[in-house]
Amino acid sequence: MTATAENITNSTVTGSTTPANPVLRVPPASPAAAAAYFGASLAFHADVSDVAAALAAGGDPGFVVLDSRSTASWDQGHIPGAVHLPTALIAEQAERLLDKSVPVVTYCWGPGCNGATRAALALAELGFQVKEMLGGFEYWAREGFAFETWQGSENRAADPLTAPVDADDCGC
Repeated sequence: MTATAENITNSTVTGSTTPANPVLRVPPASPAAAAAYFGASLAFHADVSDVAAALAAGGDPGFVVLDSRSTASWDQGHIPGAVHLPTALIAEQAERLLDKSVPVVTYCWGPGCNGATRAALALAELGFQVKEMLGGFEYWAREGFAFETWQGSENRAADPLTAPVDADDCGC
């Protein structure tokens, strides 16, 4: 569909320059501004499947995964090999548990929780390089990656709404 002045604004009907639809009510950023924003976003965020792929490749992935949730949440399920450091304890324990030369990827429960963001902020303020894992533990489990609980290892089938059923990756 091609954009026309009529379907982008109401100006032909009302004399107003208000966009006709809510998507274009605020115009898109310039390509240069969009590239800067999305480039910066990738510097701050990591995808669950990218973290899983890097960990599964074997050897040193070049980062450490940090679970910023409570002990009860950790016991319920966490990423194998993750460091457990609740956000409230970061200022007190991070420099003892983590190496500032190794980037940290934080996670919490999921998209509805900003605990990983708070943990990333606390770490950055201490001088750590940090990224937040989008989707958190929820999407780790929903995408079918193995996790550990207080009872042992678990692995659930991938949710077809979050991960491809018959492919190694989504092709993004």
